Amino acid sequence: MTKPVAEVKTTFQQALDLVERLGNNVPHPAVLFFGLIVLVVLLSLGLSAVGVAVTQEVLVPAASPEPRESDFDSRDYTAQVGSSYDDAPVEQEYDVETRTIAVRSLLSRDGIRFIFTSVVPNFINFGPVGIIMVAMIGVGLAEQSGLIQALIRQIVAIAPRWAMTSIIVTLGVLSSIASDAGYLVLIPLGAAAFHSLGRHPHVGLAAAFAGVAAAFGVNFLVKPIDGILAEMTMDAAHLVDPAYTMDLTSNFYFGIGSSIVLIAVCTLVTDWIVEPRMGKYDGELPPEPTAGPDAASKSAAEGRGLVYAAVALALVVGLLAALSLPAGAPLRNPDTGDLIGNSPFMNSLVFLIMLVFLATGWAYGAGAGTIRRVDDAIHAIVKTFSDLGGLLFLFFVISQFVAYFNYSNIGTVLAVQLANWLQEANLGVGWLLLAFILIGFLLCFPLPNILPKWAIMAPIFVPLFMKLGVDPEIVLAAYRVSDSPPNVINPLLPHFALVVGFAQRYQQSAGVGTIVALMLPYTAATAIAWTLVFFVWWLLGLPFGT
Repeated sequence: MTKPVAEVKTTFQQALDLVERLGNNVPHPAVLFFGLIVLVVLLSLGLSAVGVAVTQEVLVPAASPEPRESDFDSRDYTAQVGSSYDDAPVEQEYDVETRTIAVRSLLSRDGIRFIFTSVVPNFINFGPVGIIMVAMIGVGLAEQSGLIQALIRQIVAIAPRWAMTSIIVTLGVLSSIASDAGYLVLIPLGAAAFHSLGRHPHVGLAAAFAGVAAAFGVNFLVKPIDGILAEMTMDAAHLVDPAYTMDLTSNFYFGIGSSIVLIAVCTLVTDWIVEPRMGKYDGELPPEPTAGPDAASKSAAEGRGLVYAAVALALVVGLLAALSLPAGAPLRNPDTGDLIGNSPFMNSLVFLIMLVFLATGWAYGAGAGTIRRVDDAIHAIVKTFSDLGGLLFLFFVISQFVAYFNYSNIGTVLAVQLANWLQEANLGVGWLLLAFILIGFLLCFPLPNILPKWAIMAPIFVPLFMKLGVDPEIVLAAYRVSDSPPNVINPLLPHFALVVGFAQRYQQSAGVGTIVALMLPYTAATAIAWTLVFFVWWLLGLPFGT
């Protein structure tokens, strides 16, 4: 009998394995961020001592009192989904002001005061914390009741095996309409769906993560964040043309085209690159379906639970329709009557997701017999929150790092210096757009959130390109291209640790390196493909939106 021949890995696969080994040797993410805090403190001390500063035009909220020099880049722009309608940033008007921004030392008197007095506000105001806590009330109950697992079994039974990857990626792209909810729901769902098929769960996790994060900047639908980006872009354009206007659908057509291309690219990367590298899953496989009275009884209970969940979903949808569809409905914009864009409906999506999962999860549990009393539902929710302890501690550390980094103004100074270099490079328009995309890509690592980064970049680059005859909506489209692909390999992304935790459900040794190596092909493929789409779109003169 001949021995089986071990599969020979390609050079590319071996390189990714090396990335994984090196990445998994880094300390625990909490230790990593503690180290970054120390680094920021020391950098702020040194750069402040030598007087590093820049002068630029910045966006500031029009109605706010005179802000400090760092307010515009430390403001939390990520809370636009899930915040109250009255407090939503989409209501803000922005003014453009010229300011000199210096690196501020965290070891000065003011810096030390900031460190000691801002710890609690830093954590409370950290956007992902509130979103996760609210959404997981419903998602956790749905998972504990068995609804999520039952839905996965139904999807696996109905959807063709060959279509599963594209389905997961498409759902991930669509999930960005609800801000960060896709990280909580779709990434573990993708892993579980692939596991149910006997495929490597990390491959399903990667496909979902790519759809959620690598294509975050675009969608088939208008998102709440589109209104904020359009408003900030228009205010920056007023530096050149005070009468310039643009709509929140200014990138709508480009978003649809980009979504189609990115779904195809992520699907191909998953099936042709990631899955062959991961190979066969050697962990615990899902149990084979069995026959007999117990199996029939379980199947009947699951079917009854799904019927109850469908009824609950219909009731919730009916309630939301009554609150949003009629003219003057409470969830419409009271001034314009809009339902999509800047409206209470769009600004309450995280709560609505929690409500849908809470109602359907409870109904499924009642039908399937997994939730018999109110106490059972409460215990399920409490168990979900107890499992979030490690993640919340990590978010506490990350929130301090983000606050200290923003206070120091190091990110702002870096962005302005890169922009000044680009202006002095004397490149053609096409090369300038490519360099702009590259700069945005690089800035994603220290500044992973889409809105604070645009608050820094828009007043610099929008006027620059307008003077060269490039419309602001084209500049905004190029910014979207630069922002999303690095997300999936950026350990500074607040949700990166959450994804590592999901991976550890199936491989206890999984770490930062596991996810970086898993997602590197997506970053490379989406960055190249999306950049090509942008330049083809621009060179053909196709409309970017309405």
